[in-house]
Amino acid sequence: MADISRLSINQITVRDWNLEQAAAGLARHGIGGIGLWVDKVEEAGLPRTVELLREHDLAVSSICRAGFFTGEGAGGKVSADNERAIEIAHTVGADCLYMVCGALGADNDLPGARRQALEGLAAMAPLAEQAGVALALEPLHPSMTADRCVVVTLDQALDMLDEIGSPSLGVAVDSYNVWWDPRLEAAIERAGQRVISYQVCDWLVPQPHPTFGRGIPGDGVIDFASMTSAVGRTGYAGPIEVEIFNEDIWSRDPDDVLDAVVASFSIV
Repeated sequence: MADISRLSINQITVRDWNLEQAAAGLARHGIGGIGLWVDKVEEAGLPRTVELLREHDLAVSSICRAGFFTGEGAGGKVSADNERAIEIAHTVGADCLYMVCGALGADNDLPGARRQALEGLAAMAPLAEQAGVALALEPLHPSMTADRCVVVTLDQALDMLDEIGSPSLGVAVDSYNVWWDPRLEAAIERAGQRVISYQVCDWLVPQPHPTFGRGIPGDGVIDFASMTSAVGRTGYAGPIEVEIFNEDIWSRDPDDVLDAVVASFSIV
């Protein structure tokens, strides 16, 4: 059972709140951590974001997101958007910046897209290291290979980290994306102290949507006890961030959603 003091809420879980509403809402529910999205920060403005975090005593468990290295003309260059994401992560003191590598290209060259992802991450690592920002490489579920991310397992992510060899790089364990992997426990053990973020939500059956099918822990089939135990054995004792993409959840009162998340956290 996870300590409730470790609970953090990713902004997408309460999507319809702007940053001011989210900061006040989390504080109202006694939640001390938030996962920020770059667009929400830009909407509020970076100086105002820093003020809100200080005002509501919120720690930033993650920034979502950067990466997207694949596609024509990518070529291992660091985009302005990725530079800005590093700046935001540094300024707000985020534990990490989430990296989503990008989708399969129009040429359907999957090995080539994965090479681009490796080159892009390698180019970004020195900038992150210079800024003191940790990059959390997040493998996504294989169903998202074509349109979102060509890195789909923790082992694949760790192979990339091994090849690049930068101290600024770690991995994110997201329950929704990795729960199915028969090598999950071994991969988490292999990751060790390179696990720098842990996100949770449940896998609903049946899936209501290929992207927006995430549920509140306890509403689906994921065995959180064993996953959290495996993550804990690596030495990771940081925030546990609840990140839910779900149209039904978004249609509910965000305060009710936070009540349900807090009540469910005991199974994590």
